[in-house]
Amino acid sequence: MTTESSLDGSADYLKCGMAQEIPPLRNYLCLTMFTCFCPAWPINIVALVFSVLAQKSYEEEDYEGSKQLGRKALHMGIASFAIGLVITTAYTVVHLTTV
Repeated sequence: MTTESSLDGSADYLKCGMAQEIPPLRNYLCLTMFTCFCPAWPINIVALVFSVLAQKSYEEEDYEGSKQLGRKALHMGIASFAIGLVITTAYTVVHLTTV
């Protein structure tokens, strides 16, 4: 690996591949905030916490940890939405059949 020197004599790290590319933030905060309106309270609160922890980890430049926490927030958000949908559907069916 060769490095080219700039005019002041310092090595040009961008051309030699030493710079780390910053991945995009994926904390799914909007999804987890939306699922807080679903009736699956413990799961959606945990999803929101994972989302906030992913944001904090990203700000501390722990990109791999942020990616893992974001993935957990996504999975828990989807599970919370699905459980909330089942609960809402069951409540609606029971209410409509008893009236």
